[in-house]
Amino acid sequence: MATRRGTHVVTGARRRLGTLLAVLVAALGLVLGGATAASAHATLEGTDPARGSVVATAPAAVTLTFSEGVSLAADSVRVLDPQGKAVDDGKPEHVDGKAATARVALRSGLGNGTYTVAWRAVSEDSHPVGGAFTFSIGAPSDTSVNAAAVQGAEAQGAVAFAYGTARTVAYAAFALLAGAAAFVLVVWPGGAAVRGVQRLLMTGWVALLLSTVAVLLLRGPYERGTGLGQSFDLSLVRATLDERIGTALAARLLLLAAAGVFLSLLVGQLGTPQPKPAAPEPPDDPEDEEEAELRRLERAAAEAPQRDTRLGLGLAGLALALALTATWVGADHSAVGIQVPLALPLAALHLLAMAGWLGGLAVLVVGLRHGLPAAAVDRFSKLALWLVSALVATGVYQSWRGLGSWSALVDTSYGRLLLIKVGCVAAMLGVAWISRAWTARLRTADESTGAQAEVRAEVQAGESAVVGAGEGGDPARAAQLARQRALRDRARGERTSAGSPARAGLRRSVVVETSVAVLVLVVTTMLTNSPPGRVAQAVAAAPAAPGTPGAGAPAVPGRTEELKLPYDTGGRTPNAKGTATVTVEPVATGPNQVTLKLTDAAGQPAEVPELDLAFTLPDRDLGPLPVTLQPQGTGSWTGTAQLPLNGMWVVSVTVRSSDIDQVTATQQLKVGP
Repeated sequence: MATRRGTHVVTGARRRLGTLLAVLVAALGLVLGGATAASAHATLEGTDPARGSVVATAPAAVTLTFSEGVSLAADSVRVLDPQGKAVDDGKPEHVDGKAATARVALRSGLGNGTYTVAWRAVSEDSHPVGGAFTFSIGAPSDTSVNAAAVQGAEAQGAVAFAYGTARTVAYAAFALLAGAAAFVLVVWPGGAAVRGVQRLLMTGWVALLLSTVAVLLLRGPYERGTGLGQSFDLSLVRATLDERIGTALAARLLLLAAAGVFLSLLVGQLGTPQPKPAAPEPPDDPEDEEEAELRRLERAAAEAPQRDTRLGLGLAGLALALALTATWVGADHSAVGIQVPLALPLAALHLLAMAGWLGGLAVLVVGLRHGLPAAAVDRFSKLALWLVSALVATGVYQSWRGLGSWSALVDTSYGRLLLIKVGCVAAMLGVAWISRAWTARLRTADESTGAQAEVRAEVQAGESAVVGAGEGGDPARAAQLARQRALRDRARGERTSAGSPARAGLRRSVVVETSVAVLVLVVTTMLTNSPPGRVAQAVAAAPAAPGTPGAGAPAVPGRTEELKLPYDTGGRTPNAKGTATVTVEPVATGPNQVTLKLTDAAGQPAEVPELDLAFTLPDRDLGPLPVTLQPQGTGSWTGTAQLPLNGMWVVSVTVRSSDIDQVTATQQLKVGP
């Protein structure tokens, strides 16, 4: 009867697992169905009218062309007149259905002057991009538009922080949920009955659910640069759900419902204490061998339902983890760029290996306080070696795919963040090596403890005999022996609770390893929000489009101003100290021709790894407005600065003479009367 009842339980569990797998397959197809090849982070490649141009008559529309497809909202493209009033019809659309374009119609009867175009969209890798440029009708003019308030793709500070925090929590929660479940299934099945492990599983599930909802609510304000008050705007939530990342978040919520069913099965099936079959006794008579074989077969039949349940849970858990990883890799850098068919599975493997390692560490910390056997610790140590190998291999590929060149490691924010992540992972590996040493000590200590337990059992047996004799002879002596034994048992219990020195040392090492892992997750989130180095360098190296700064916009007759800005980066290279000479013409509102020359301390032309020029108008909270510089020979660059207003501008030149030596020199420039 017990075997039949176990068979019915397994059959019901199999039905639930089958339903669970069907849900996973549907969600996986939903997330990955839209993954296409493209360049990560869309960039503006061209505009009509051209940026910085002066047209004779008012255009009927403004058209933008991007490097990849973008998603548009009602306010994705805005056109403002010199007084800051909107002159577009508020209905941006793709040109002839081409996803890499955006066009908005203009009102008729526009007057002469300088117009500002502010655009904001979502690229195919789910990152918001934006910017602003100007064009003029008839002739340039002053404009009241605050370019700092309308250009760029930066989210409001509080929203960006909350959004990034929610994404980091989601990564950590997934690692905790998936890693803890894998640890229970593969390393320590008995852990499903431990209250601390059950709390870890539930914490991971709840944290992932709440962080996913938070990301869904914050995505709209994050994309549009609005405040936290817009988080519960249902129109923004609906717009987010129409995007790829919204589809991924909706699929993740569906998968979390399935994960709740999986956790109930995991704890319900493996967390229930199973009766241990008695060990077979060696037959005293050869005629009893047949009876012993029958007992062995009965024992195997009794264990089969639990073994099958564990196998079914393992397969369902793997499918669920794969589907959850797809909600990240299907809507991030891996889904766009080069080698998408290879990048998607490797990114999923990277995320799974990370979850198995970091989530396993969390269970290890709890398990070491609840009698985790040394054999299980040793088993996880061997598994962690394979997980780390997978992390390193897939991480190297992702780094190559995102960077594209060695110089991007130091020349782009993506590369610098990657260096920080590599350093954190190296620190984790160092601590992990220490943990392996503690694991070996723990194995030896447990073997010694087992031998000592046998000795204590024999001693206690002898003491029991003495106590029995004392009870028949001297009652006072018997009571004294009982008190001593009670005190010794309590002290032994306290030592067992605290753990052996090897167990305590391993626990401390794992706690440090887990703390560094949190830093890795934070840096990983920042990496996913940064444009890959390959893209950043391609944008920087792209030639300026007609009408863009540096493309030779026509100058208006006026005065020429020359500014000399001494600089000293503090380095020891010849280019570390010198003078930056900035020439501006005609020093008026509108386009200004800018020439920047760099000379060292000896007055010779100097070359530097990085040079930036920007204009800021503090009184109007305008800028910094960067100038795209085009090299014109050794130590010389030219460009065009669009200065929309009169006032006291601040010219800033940032010089980097080496990987670590950098300085910014500033000087004022008066524009207008």
